Order: sequence, then structure tokens, then C-alpha cells
Amino acid sequence: MTTEGPDPAITPRTRARARHILDHYYIGPARDARVLEIWGYTPRMTYAPGEEVVLHVSTTAETWSFEVGRDGAIYEPLLRIDDLPGRHHDTPADCSVTGCNWPESTRFTVPDDWRPGGYLITLTAVRDGDRVEEHHLILIRRASHLPRAPYVLVCATGTWLAYNCWGGSNHYEGITGPDGNEFSPVVSTQRPWTRGFCKLPAGAPRALPDHPPSHGEMTRYPYMEWAYAYGYSKKYASAGWASYERPFARWAESAGYDLDFCTQHDLDADPDRLSGHACAIFVGHDEYWSARMRDAVDGYVDAGGRVARFAGNFLWQTRISDAGRTQTCYKYVAERDPMAESATSHLTTAAWEVAPVGRPGALTFGVNALRGVYAGLGRCAGNGPGGFTIYRPDHWAFDGAGLGYGDVLGAASRIFGYEVDGLDYRMEDGLPFPTCTDGAAPDVAILAMGLATNIEADTGVWGETLYIGSADAAFKAMALYGKVTPETLDACARGNGMIIHWQKGKGEVFTAATCEWVAGLIRNDTQVISITRNVLDRFGT
Repeated sequence: MTTEGPDPAITPRTRARARHILDHYYIGPARDARVLEIWGYTPRMTYAPGEEVVLHVSTTAETWSFEVGRDGAIYEPLLRIDDLPGRHHDTPADCSVTGCNWPESTRFTVPDDWRPGGYLITLTAVRDGDRVEEHHLILIRRASHLPRAPYVLVCATGTWLAYNCWGGSNHYEGITGPDGNEFSPVVSTQRPWTRGFCKLPAGAPRALPDHPPSHGEMTRYPYMEWAYAYGYSKKYASAGWASYERPFARWAESAGYDLDFCTQHDLDADPDRLSGHACAIFVGHDEYWSARMRDAVDGYVDAGGRVARFAGNFLWQTRISDAGRTQTCYKYVAERDPMAESATSHLTTAAWEVAPVGRPGALTFGVNALRGVYAGLGRCAGNGPGGFTIYRPDHWAFDGAGLGYGDVLGAASRIFGYEVDGLDYRMEDGLPFPTCTDGAAPDVAILAMGLATNIEADTGVWGETLYIGSADAAFKAMALYGKVTPETLDACARGNGMIIHWQKGKGEVFTAATCEWVAGLIRNDTQVISITRNVLDRFGT
């Protein structure tokens, strides 16, 4: 493109979209000793009683303190250390990719009586009357010599990493690339979590607005506006403990369910990590997985394990390397992945359904992300019902929920979105059945369904910027049809999200394929709670 004049193909709306991308903001070090700050990370995400936790902290304060508390149904402060000497460390410009490489600041041993759960580490620095507080999170698992808990909550750390913008880049946007404005296909665990992933104030907006947009009004994204106003990552509502796993863990503990905890990275390192648990639980936005993680789940279910998946957007294959410290995902530019032309090209970091991977998500969880994706976000089915339409109300999962054919589950609590997974399906006598053209097994039972889209509706409101637009539909068209034409774009505009049940091998899979299922638990939706209990009670025995 020349600079002699405006490109006639670029409209004011696309210019606004470009400015939106260039205005990407992220959380990171100030790189200025005059700014009071404190940040920290741990080499690992999961620890057991008796193991040492090493803290790597950089602060501009002379002294600092930290508190460790169990972030369960009730927050329990358990350890506090004050007056530690502060040190400010240089942070590499590419810390998002290579890690911060800060030296060890302090360490502590996990006591034997610490119960499984998420443990919040609150880092505090004070200087000249000013105070700053940041947060880190570790998971504590049950000691190996104790009997396995009936349930294990597998935290979506692959997605946490993909969205973690601390230091400048993630798998979406950033300061990497030759021009310093590209996403990074490689991200490191050796850096802090961005602000909002570990702890959020009460009232922080969720990804879906509380109410659908009104006709004629500009589309709003309250969570991004709130993040910008208060200095949080704009990705806080897309991933992290605070938005997804924490609400589920708090609800489950209050409801009396005995949970152990692990991460997807634990599955990558130990394919037998799920053994001994009756039920593995996945919640929230759960988008990025390695092949080894999937292998662990497939082996577990085929051997008789049960999966309760209250999560959506099972889309990208990743690779974990460097003893779990590095995650790779080339995504839309998978052809740049060195693995793409190798003898193990099936490990290319691309969408699961796309060649050369060719391993549809439906083979593991019964549904596919590319048959989704967006619902309730902006103008992507923004005026949809917000819940699942029930088709098979007699299924055991709906016992006692008071639902009939055609009822909508979770509309008031807005559980359907912001990304959902579905299947190709056909309708017979008012009931949906999988066509099995996309990897789905013929005995997958479609219990409920809602509509999604990959093209954001343009309502022509003056001044409005389309956030989603049609880029995802173009990617899907290229992935599924090998070309982008008006016809393939139209075919890829439509998607769906489903609740399914599947007897797989010797085990079972129940999938409510939406990111926002936990919103029903947070908002005390009695029907969502009833179904969650039905699944856990059946699968946990």
C-alpha cells in the first residue's frame, strides 16, 4: 500500500478496527525505579504438601511482604511473611517468550495440613505511604500417599497461558515480531500472571453483558471498558482462576463435593494423573490443549473414567516443552510451525480439525469448536436467548430441573457463550442427531442446543467498531473448505453450542459446551445447579 492517498478498500470502520488492534494494552513492569511496583511468579503451578515453593519477586520497594491463603468457599489466610528485602530486577523485553529469569527471592514449605485447592499469594509493597498489591496463584494437590478424591478439577492452564498478556505478548496480540506488534506463538510460564487472572473485585463484569444490546444502540463490551478503567488486563474475563475455576471450586466445596486439583500441564507431564479419580471436571474457557493432555483424558475415559465438562471452545493443539515452562501454538499461521513439514506433522499447533492435525475435538469431548463459536458477545447472536433449548428433557441429567421440551435453560443467568462448541446435526421429528461428518460418534446424544455465529452482525450504528467481524469465519472457511468465497463464508457463518452425553469406551462424557456455565452457579440458577449436581452425583460414585 502506498501513502499517496487512502486505499478505497479501507472503510472508516476497518480503520477503526485497525486502531483498536494497535491500541492493545497489556500489563507488565514499569521498568522505572521511581514507580512503586511488585510482581512475582513461581517455577511451577502445582505443589503437594511437603514440597518447597520458590518465589521470584521483583519490587521497587525496600521491603515487601506476602500472604498465602486458601481461596476456597471461605478465604483462609495461612501464612504471612513480612519485611523481606526488596530487589528490583531487570526484565527482558521478550520476557513473554523467554521468561523473566529473576533470581529466587524466598521460599516456603507447604505444610502437611494444607488441603487441596487454589492458594492465593498476595504480594505487598509499601513506600512513602503508598501501597501496591499484586497476586499470584498456585494449586495444592492432595498428598500422593492419601486416597484419591472422587473428583479432580483440571485447571485450564493452557488457556491461561495463551491469554496471559504480562510482559507484552500472548497468543493473541503483543509486542513481538519484526515490527514489534504481533502475537507470539511461544509463551513462557516463568512470568507473573496478568492482573485479574488470580483475583478480581466483586462486581467485575463477565465476558457476556448482563443484558442483550438494544436496537440502535452502540454495542458495548463492559468487561473491556471496566478493565481499561481500573488497570486490569482486558483478557481477565477470557481466562484465569478468578473468572472460571474459582467460582466452580467455591460452589463445589460449599455443596459438599470433595475435589482434588491439578492443571493441564500436570496431564502433559503425567499421563496417569487422572487415575484413581471417579470424575475429571473441566470448567470455563478451555481452549488450548497439547496432544499429551488429550491422550491422558482419552485413556482415562476409555478405561472407565468419567468426564464432566462444563466448558467451551476446545480448539487449538499446543506443544509443551522445556519441562513445562514453554507453550507453543502457531494457530492461524500454522504453516510457520517447524513441525508442519516434519515426520510428526500431526503435532502441528493448529486447530484440531485442520490438516495435518486431523483430530477433531469430538473424539474426546463429543463436540467441536469449529462448529461453534460465538454467542452473546457483541453482535454475535447478541440478542439470542442466552441459554440452551432443551430437546431431550427425559435424560437423567435433567432430573428434578423442571425442564420440558423447548424450554430454555440458563437464559436468566446468561450461561450460553461467549464461545461454545457444537456439531453438524440433522433434525428428525423435532430432535437433533449428529451427522457424524465431523468426527462425532453416532451414539452421542444431543440433549440441548443453541445457535452461534462466526460473523458479527453489522447493524450500521454510527461510530461502532466490530470487534469480532468476519475473520474467524474466513479462517473456518479456509480450514474446512480450502478457500474463502462468499459461499464458504456463508456456510461458516452459522454454528451451534450443545449439551451432549456420550458413553465412550468403558467411561462416560457429559459436556455442556459453553464457557459461561459457571455464571449459573454464581447467580444461583437453580436449574443449572440441579443439572450440575445430577452429573457430579452420577459420575462421582
